[in-house]
Amino acid sequence: MTNKPVRVRYAPSPTGHPHVGNIRTALFNWLFARHHGGGFIVRIEDTDTARTVAGAVETILGGLKWLGLDWDEGPDAGGDYGPYYQSERLKIYTEAAGRLIVQGDAYHCYCSPQRLKEMREEQARQKQPPGYDRRCRSLSAEEKAGCEAKGMKPVVRFKFPREGVTEFNDLIREKVKFENALIDDIVLIKSDGYPTYHLASVVDDHLMQISHVLRAEEWLSSTPRHLKLYKALGYEPPLFAHLPMLLGSDRSKLSKRHGAVSITEYREQGYLPAAMLNFLALLGWSLDDKTEILTRQELIDSFTLERVNKTAAIFNTEKLGWMNGVYIRALSPSEFSRLALPFLDRGLPPQVKRPLSTDYVNRVLPLVHERARTLAEVPDLTDFFFTGSLEYAAEMLIAKRMDRESTLKALETSLKRLEAMSGFGEDALEAVLRPLAVELGLKAGQLFGVLRVAVTGRTAAPPLFQTMTVLGRENCLKRLVEATTRLRQMAK
Repeated sequence: MTNKPVRVRYAPSPTGHPHVGNIRTALFNWLFARHHGGGFIVRIEDTDTARTVAGAVETILGGLKWLGLDWDEGPDAGGDYGPYYQSERLKIYTEAAGRLIVQGDAYHCYCSPQRLKEMREEQARQKQPPGYDRRCRSLSAEEKAGCEAKGMKPVVRFKFPREGVTEFNDLIREKVKFENALIDDIVLIKSDGYPTYHLASVVDDHLMQISHVLRAEEWLSSTPRHLKLYKALGYEPPLFAHLPMLLGSDRSKLSKRHGAVSITEYREQGYLPAAMLNFLALLGWSLDDKTEILTRQELIDSFTLERVNKTAAIFNTEKLGWMNGVYIRALSPSEFSRLALPFLDRGLPPQVKRPLSTDYVNRVLPLVHERARTLAEVPDLTDFFFTGSLEYAAEMLIAKRMDRESTLKALETSLKRLEAMSGFGEDALEAVLRPLAVELGLKAGQLFGVLRVAVTGRTAAPPLFQTMTVLGRENCLKRLVEATTRLRQMAK
């Protein structure tokens, strides 16, 4: 560790919707900061102008807010080390690059994109590792002047040492060593004047007094370059921790084919932020070998880098669904209804009359509270409560060890008994229908199965008597008549 105050940063590029792996990095930084009473800074690295997507910043910040990851400095919060958009800090990077050139630690490179493409193709043919061949590293003043006279726009490259090794201690991976000869001269400033991640992140992390850099494993191989940049600029480097990769269930890199990968998609699919936070925290970190449900405060209190794994974490969507179900069941009935209502309104068929009756919704939703794994499942679990006629195959009405005739008799007899009832509550329904099964020579499950399909169009639904009570007498009788007609019309 370090004696400096803990200050960490989440520095996304606004090139699209925030990937769950990227958000997991934000979460680990946030937990680390909150555990140590430190600062969590959000910095927008928007220097890749060609790939910047309109609205991406708002989406990224919205994802953080949804998860409750508040930031101490950055967009919408301000701070003493701004601006927090790199596109507003270009002069700072230009000055740093100029200093490196004057010191002899960087140089102008005039190689064209076509020349670099041909170089990479030749390296591939020769089975050589890819990397810049340092052609412009030792250009004479006359050669540089010639390039400038032709109007060639250079990039600025860092002059990485050719000999020796670069070693550093990663807080997760411990001692790491790289051969300098295998590391090429990275670009610091592009021909459009914008910095690359390598220069901008080093300069900003220093100026923003970042104490720890917790970032994805893919940046591990760039760390030697960054350490040399820190040294050349006279900066004290932060401590580094490279987080394990996220893999799909087939152990390949997490991608679209494994399901949703954007945090906004999970929000739209009806996952709860508390469940998502809990799930993401366990991707590469654990409290112990058995605890899986942890509150936000428990995560903050327990989070340490010592418990972060070196090996890749598996993003198991089945486990996420299970965990989200646990969190949904922990909601109060009123909170479940409040959260599910927008999904119900969007997900029910367009012919369902809007606005939905709040009173009716509050009677329906408790029946599926225990079954829903996501809020987006609620419309499918409840649509038969809101639609008129049901769509199902007549064969579904015939229960196991029953035939068309016995099913017709069960429906017709049930219809008569229900029409004669004075009340229509759960207890009254059970008092009529359970003895009726015995009278018809059926098992209760057989009769109830027939009635369940008749009133819901499904073989699996909430408890029958509760369902019929909420549907009400008129709906139930109408659907029993329709079921009888449907069965009569079925080919013998």
